[in-house]
Amino acid sequence: MLWLVLRRLAMAVPVLLLVSFGVFLLAAASPFDPIHQYYGVQIFNASSADVARVRAELGLDQPVPLRFWDWFSGLVTGDLGVSRSMRQPVAEVLAERLPWTLLLTASGLVFAVVLSLVAGTVAAWRQGGWFDRTITALGHALEGIPPFVLALLAIALFSLGLGWLPVAGLTDAGSDLGAGQVIEHLLLPTAVLGVSQAPWLVLHVRQSLLAALTEDHVAGARARGLRERVVVLRHALPTALLPFVAVLGARVPELVTGAVLVEEVFSWPGVASAVVTAAEAADYPLLAVLTLLATTAVLLGSLLADVAAVLLDPRVSADG
Repeated sequence: MLWLVLRRLAMAVPVLLLVSFGVFLLAAASPFDPIHQYYGVQIFNASSADVARVRAELGLDQPVPLRFWDWFSGLVTGDLGVSRSMRQPVAEVLAERLPWTLLLTASGLVFAVVLSLVAGTVAAWRQGGWFDRTITALGHALEGIPPFVLALLAIALFSLGLGWLPVAGLTDAGSDLGAGQVIEHLLLPTAVLGVSQAPWLVLHVRQSLLAALTEDHVAGARARGLRERVVVLRHALPTALLPFVAVLGARVPELVTGAVLVEEVFSWPGVASAVVTAAEAADYPLLAVLTLLATTAVLLGSLLADVAAVLLDPRVSADG
């Protein structure tokens, strides 16, 4: 297990380097001129000499490899650079926004896992019944609906229509930041993010559990006269969890993308707006760090899924 973790961490280093350098190449090829984003409308009043001076001060007159090296050397020493679009250090941007993104992502993931395990297990247990048919139909229908569409529908129904939950933001206007306000505003984005990720997980749990119910050890448990509830939950479900964990790890990229879209719709104060602003302004330091964080989340999700698979089933090899 330790060798698996160390090897995967060592492989992550070149991947992160290539991804970060790719960000600089894509930003350089972007049609957005960072100096225009920096000046805004004042660019029309600035002289060519002033524009050239600011461009040199920001390092925008340097070739891409040199920009990347300056950024990377600062990253190694703990200096994440200064965001031109946010007009503040990148470390401050992350400190202000990343905790809220982690809160939303973690709560959405927990919601999706619990919903998938419960609904998928009941659907497989009562195969062919009305619940199974309903869950299967909803799962296939929701697979093709983007998270932002679900978010808009949820706002229209639960916020504007029924008035049960707030529309957007972290707190009500003029309210102090408190746990009650945060939880109330977190409920709807969490549900939307969880539901957007659940269809694949629900259908996979159902299919895996149906396959597990036909295995020999399950038939042996039934032959010993155990109750069906015990057979399903203690004998079949643990077998179905192994492929579920693998699928859960593969869903991390979609979870990251979904979190960004949900944050934008609900005006959640996470990193989503920073991603959009940094992309439009070709803000190299901020854009590179945010991309590295997303890539790290994907790699970490894959690693945790492999580790969980080994822990759940000792027969799974950890040397691959």
